[in-house]
Amino acid sequence: MSARTFLLPDLGEGLTEAEIVRWLVAEGDVITVDQPVAEVETAKAVVEVPSPHAGRVTTRHAAEGSTLDVGAPLITVAAPDAADTYREEERAGSGNVLIGYGTSPTADSGRRRRPRGRDTAAVAPAPASRPVPPNRPAAAPLVLSPLVRRLARENGVDLSGLHGTGPGGVITRRDVESATRTPEPTTSAAGERRVPLSGFRKAVSAVLTRSRAEIPEATVWVDVDATALWELRERTRDDAGSPGLMAYVARFVVAGLREYPVFNARLDTERQEIVELPGVNLGLAVQTDRGLVVPAVMGAQAMTTTRLDAAIRDVTARARRGESTPAELTAGTFTLNNYGAFRVDGSAAIINHPQVAMLGLGRVIDRPWVVAGALAVRKIAQLSFVFDHRVCDGGAAAGFLRSVADAMEDPPSALARL
Repeated sequence: MSARTFLLPDLGEGLTEAEIVRWLVAEGDVITVDQPVAEVETAKAVVEVPSPHAGRVTTRHAAEGSTLDVGAPLITVAAPDAADTYREEERAGSGNVLIGYGTSPTADSGRRRRPRGRDTAAVAPAPASRPVPPNRPAAAPLVLSPLVRRLARENGVDLSGLHGTGPGGVITRRDVESATRTPEPTTSAAGERRVPLSGFRKAVSAVLTRSRAEIPEATVWVDVDATALWELRERTRDDAGSPGLMAYVARFVVAGLREYPVFNARLDTERQEIVELPGVNLGLAVQTDRGLVVPAVMGAQAMTTTRLDAAIRDVTARARRGESTPAELTAGTFTLNNYGAFRVDGSAAIINHPQVAMLGLGRVIDRPWVVAGALAVRKIAQLSFVFDHRVCDGGAAAGFLRSVADAMEDPPSALARL
């Protein structure tokens, strides 16, 4: 018997980690080649991961709910040496594959695997040269992984023009990536500089383009006298665990969503229904070295202001370190964006599809303001609210915005009601 450890494969799309959602096999189970062993969730989707080994499962290397990096041990399988079915990148045959591994033999192995039973895999002699798959024209590009085909299609790569570097001339993921790789920024004779889009920026572009194409956005805004909120924060600044301004605003947003649940929702276009969600996963726009990401504070509706403050600090700090989990990056139901961090007053933002609304907070600055008929210097901030006009009209949007604004202008009264 020989033990083979299967590492979490490259799941494509530039993702570097995945969360174990559910194990599909137990330790001691006997599995076959390409049998799904786990469901994993990435920032893109939940997928089944098939095993490239046949044999008995000896070790599951992670618990359900844990997050693994690509290349980390996933599962160890013990199998007879003669039934070693480990496969190198892109050697696919069954079609049940992910980028990074496949099921076909190496070109120089001289052997071809054929399932003989449920629990073992037998080998049989085959010609040393790689046969052309049935019904495939000899001149057709040799691509066995469906995800490699998708990668080429999404990037506009003509597979017939590529030279495969995999076993037997198979076109691999790296071949497609090489064809899509853009040269370093160049400067033309006229001084024009061209900078290629990174994979991350391409993904962001796709999401934002879809949002603008599908969602009829409308924006409303209001200036808020945040002096009372500012003073509340200043009075408690030195206290251990004292909440910051964003925590208070987040608490008021959650209260506003309880009053106007249409903004904590999804639009089911197929069934033509507005789906109001039971909990608030509060998305926070965070600028990182890679770009803007929107991780979510999960279950924000059940948190006190102090707990929200701790959660916001944790989520944003891990996002800047690139440690957000796939669930955090995809589970948001409503987004709060602090434009003030960039010293600007507001923005006509693009909704984070498939959400239906976003609230932005501008910088808090001293401005002249009329209080009880007299001119005074007050701490003023602008709130800007963008919403999907399909789910409601301006009256509901104005009501939600005023709910948050009123709470910021009189925080003691607002907190007493929560």
